[in-house]
Amino acid sequence: MIYSLNGTVIYTEPNMVVIECGGVGYKCLTTMNTIRALPSNGEKAKVYTHMIVREDAVELCGFAEQSELNCFRLLTAVSGVGAKVAIALLSEFTPEQIAVAVSSGDSKRLTRANGVGNKIAQRIVLELKDKVKNITPTGNIDMTAGTAAPVIVSEGNISKALGALAVLGYSPDEVTPFMGNIDPNLPVERIIGETLKAIGKK
Repeated sequence: MIYSLNGTVIYTEPNMVVIECGGVGYKCLTTMNTIRALPSNGEKAKVYTHMIVREDAVELCGFAEQSELNCFRLLTAVSGVGAKVAIALLSEFTPEQIAVAVSSGDSKRLTRANGVGNKIAQRIVLELKDKVKNITPTGNIDMTAGTAAPVIVSEGNISKALGALAVLGYSPDEVTPFMGNIDPNLPVERIIGETLKAIGKK
């Protein structure tokens, strides 16, 4: 399994990038969000990868952010959702936006992605929400800077962010230590983004 590629961008086109590592060019299917985040051809870049092995083909998918890879894996675990649909969703939305849509039950929002109809959007929301419906704890979250283990309560945007982060595969115990310096009055998507950035710097 190839976990990541760290090399030179030598070619891009919509939903595809080629990263050269050690003289070998690796073709990766990818999202438009990753394409926009990558540097110009000839410059160094790192992508996190997921390999898809089928009877008739082996494909590599690459993503600029770990959170995007995690979201891709969750989406493709939903029955009927393949790489093409997951890439379409992650081209239209950030992982944070998908997490918020799923945690709030907003399947209609997901149909904005190319090729995603009502049935598949509803299935995504149903299957992913079922995985996390009981994960958000109750109580208050102590946002004091430097707190090692914040105390959580189901309240406001922090609670919504915890539920959405659970959709992305993070438990409250994993993320709450990184929320101490985040303003709880920020929009939910911003809280998710700031938390993921903090986790990435660990």
